[in-house]
Amino acid sequence: MAVTDQAIDRIKEMIVHGTLQPGTRLPPEAELADQLGLSRSSLREAVRALTAMRILVTKQGDGTYVSGLEPHLLLEAMTFAADVSHGHTAGQLLQVRRLLEPQAVALATGRLTDRQLADLRDILDRCTDEISIEEFIELDIEFHRTIADSVGNPVLSTLLGILSTHTQRVRIVRGTLPQPPQCGQPAAAATGATTRQQAHREHEAIWRALVARDAGLAASASAVHVAAVEDWLAAGLPLDSATPDPAPC
Repeated sequence: MAVTDQAIDRIKEMIVHGTLQPGTRLPPEAELADQLGLSRSSLREAVRALTAMRILVTKQGDGTYVSGLEPHLLLEAMTFAADVSHGHTAGQLLQVRRLLEPQAVALATGRLTDRQLADLRDILDRCTDEISIEEFIELDIEFHRTIADSVGNPVLSTLLGILSTHTQRVRIVRGTLPQPPQCGQPAAAATGATTRQQAHREHEAIWRALVARDAGLAASASAVHVAAVEDWLAAGLPLDSATPDPAPC
């Protein structure tokens, strides 16, 4: 194991064992390096790595502290991994999203306020064919985030945001052709349905179930929606290769 990795593990151990509590300031560099039996350069590398992981936070002119260690903040470090996922890896992320999101939507059914339902309606009304892909993606993110946030669990909200990032959404929408026909559906019937239009219809189905306060129906509509996204990914981005992004529309 590299010396820097050893330093990272030792600092993590101090946090896990309670020697360093959330929000506490790290001892001076020389003191901590001596305590851990490390060189100061190895310690600096470890601190930089742990800062990138949101485990430590540096306050300019004040020193380095253990962060609050809130799970949803630590999970944000996974966002880059989701952004750069391609092919089979992106498919795996969507599979996990399909396991989590319908349950989150079901929980949200009884918790969304009338104001939040009205906000969701406003988001859907802004999803017209005239807006750009980027604008559509932003509204798509806002729609799903509003539902997830209503559950009141920031860990769940963060996980769902990571499982389908802005970058991934753009790649899927730009990388797919008009929606392929569903099983048993004539090809001609689907040629005019773009991924955006189909996603909008699925969002409408989720919204109607939420307004009806039907948790089972809302979960089913959500599962159908995420499964469709998996289908678009499979159609537009081969699952067995890391293909580059297609040219922007």
